[in-house]
Amino acid sequence: MAEHDHSAIKEDMTVIGADGVHLGTVDHLDGERIKLTKADSVDGKHHYLPVGLVAAVEGDTVRLSATAANAIDLFEEAE
Repeated sequence: MAEHDHSAIKEDMTVIGADGVHLGTVDHLDGERIKLTKADSVDGKHHYLPVGLVAAVEGDTVRLSATAANAIDLFEEAE
């Protein structure tokens, strides 16, 4: 699997699953995790996704290698 340039991931980018389903909006990069905004969250909480799930950064969209349902299972909640 190709290593991606995570510096291309910026605030307010849209995050979608491999199936094209909208997952959230990037708040910021937090080390090896992408923090998603609370405002765009299904439960009103911050969630984190491992950057290892990123398949591609296309324009202002972060596409994951996992489907939206699988990515939600991998969410890490903020402490």
